[in-house]
Amino acid sequence: MMENQQLENQHTLKGEISISGVGLHTGASVNMTLKPASPGFGIKFQRVDLPNQPVVKADVDYVVDTARGTTLEHNGARVSTVEHLLAALVGTGVDNVLIELDGPEIPIMDGSSMPFIEAIEKTGILDQDAKKIYYTIDTNITYYDEQKKVEMVALPAINYSVTCLIDFNSPVLGTQHAKMKGLEQFRDDIASSRTFCFLHELEYLLNNNLIKGGDINNAIVVVDRPVNEDDMTRLAKAFNRETMSVQREGILNNIELRFPNEPARHKLLDVIGDLALIGYPIKAHIIANRPGHASNVEFARKIKAYIKKNKHNQGVPVYDPNQPPIFDTPRIERTLPHRYPMLLVDKIIELGEEQVVGIKNVTFNEHFFQGHFPNNPVMPGVLQLEALAQVGGILALNRVPDPENYDTYFLKIDNCKFKQKVVPGDTMILKMELLSPIRRGLVEMRGTVFIGNKVATEADMIAQIIKTRESK
Repeated sequence: MMENQQLENQHTLKGEISISGVGLHTGASVNMTLKPASPGFGIKFQRVDLPNQPVVKADVDYVVDTARGTTLEHNGARVSTVEHLLAALVGTGVDNVLIELDGPEIPIMDGSSMPFIEAIEKTGILDQDAKKIYYTIDTNITYYDEQKKVEMVALPAINYSVTCLIDFNSPVLGTQHAKMKGLEQFRDDIASSRTFCFLHELEYLLNNNLIKGGDINNAIVVVDRPVNEDDMTRLAKAFNRETMSVQREGILNNIELRFPNEPARHKLLDVIGDLALIGYPIKAHIIANRPGHASNVEFARKIKAYIKKNKHNQGVPVYDPNQPPIFDTPRIERTLPHRYPMLLVDKIIELGEEQVVGIKNVTFNEHFFQGHFPNNPVMPGVLQLEALAQVGGILALNRVPDPENYDTYFLKIDNCKFKQKVVPGDTMILKMELLSPIRRGLVEMRGTVFIGNKVATEADMIAQIIKTRESK
């Protein structure tokens, strides 16, 4: 069984970040802008150069290619080589950000996460008034690829740590390992580690024009075969250098190693970036033996499936009044236009991409009890639906970057059933689940009111997100 832990707040950027560079594989010049986003928004990429500016969420469900990097595609938006930027966002604790691109690939920069880290640090990180929900693994989750001899396991742990081992059967590179005991180590020990390749891979990529944006300064080249003067002349010409040579360590003399085990550290960086696609922050010790993007993604799928299965095992949200809410009443009032006596949600205890859970404490002093069955108080069913609708509004508005400029209006209610009375003293647990992707501002949700572990009310609802004010 998985356990939710609300240990800290969510974070976004204090301001916009603009980064320009070249895609390693496409060679395309890319301008990228990272924009702050509201709690629960997550990490999303937007191709602003395409018609309708489609968006793709950083989610393992949208991975379409893992050859030489991790590529996402959804709604016509395709974004390649996302792993280094995702690792930087995880390492700095940024949960909510919209990443606008005018090209198909994240800039390679120097082949590490450090340029992104430095840009984020320069702009700053904003603490948001919404709790971050971690998912704790309580059993070993394993992945094994017999053909590639890849082994990966997620072990129960109190924080997020990663151990990585690599063995390419190379006398030059040898067997290496790297370890990160906690994300606080990421910046200094992992982020600056650059991508690497073997000389035979580099030659293949060059001959097939597969690294159009490749530069000798953004990758470590491991020389894994004997080379002669003609080889060095050809490589020097390919990378616009007068001469090239092989260092004593068997590394092409393009760059100096930042760590003796820099390749293992970069593989660890890739694991962090690819596992960000799980879509949920986790508490686990990850051990990765001979990992690669394909295995990382398959492992991420397995962890996500475990989380989703256990997350909905009971169906009834767990309400612990001792835990601080994600949104309290003042925070709810900054998102919704409702006020007393029509604000029917006291707090939000769960808020994700596809589900929200709110709480309404029903007291004898509610204004509607004065005239609705006054001798036998029963909460009007229509107000139960209104409470669900307000919780659904929180879910819908957290899908847009500037929710204060939008409202939600409900258009339709179907399959409504009232199964149990709601009376003074009850605590309503209000759960709204997204049934399909939001299109043209239309939000289709299923709502359930629980009293304890029993269903009191349920209904399917459709709402529309409408812009009510101009963005500032």
